[in-house]
Amino acid sequence: MADDHTVVRQGIVALLSLESGIEVVGQVEDGTSVVSAATALRPDVVLMDLRMPQGGGIAATRKICSLLPECRVVVLTTYDNDHSIVGAIEAGAIGYLLKSTSMAELVAAVRSAAAGRSVITPAVSLQMARRRTGAASSPLTPREREILVLVAQGRTNARIARQLGIGEATVKTHLLSAFRKLGVSDRTGAVMAALSSGLLPLPE
Repeated sequence: MADDHTVVRQGIVALLSLESGIEVVGQVEDGTSVVSAATALRPDVVLMDLRMPQGGGIAATRKICSLLPECRVVVLTTYDNDHSIVGAIEAGAIGYLLKSTSMAELVAAVRSAAAGRSVITPAVSLQMARRRTGAASSPLTPREREILVLVAQGRTNARIARQLGIGEATVKTHLLSAFRKLGVSDRTGAVMAALSSGLLPLPE
């Protein structure tokens, strides 16, 4: 976990450490340290504050997602403005939570992120919903949207292919087309970009 507020960081770490199946392997207080720690410890999930010394959370998220594509970054912050949300998503974050999130919601989000599912706090979902107003018609085909919905639910290409009754190569073709249209390079980026622009239904 990365947060420059010691009391907040240590409190969350202490509570997460009590949860079955969750092991906190490190905690740091700045953007440079979190990249180094993630590279050394290779956690499944990183909880990332946005406003920190030495680079901040968005820059650190971008570096971690580039160096460790298997690591899931979940932003945990007080900021719910468009600039912060879009910046985090574009950097590769799989989730965006506010610090007003309950501990139960935070634990569920960590578990979901570890399973590869995107997580968005309700307040941010509302913010993203406001961005839908006046949005352009979807550049994605119905099949591309259908596949991205399943990706957001944590399904693999093989499982999606079985569920839709199509070949796994066809799933990959649709995903690559969606990546190109959304200007991203991976599954997580596609899901978050589509959610941010209102092209996918918001998580329940």
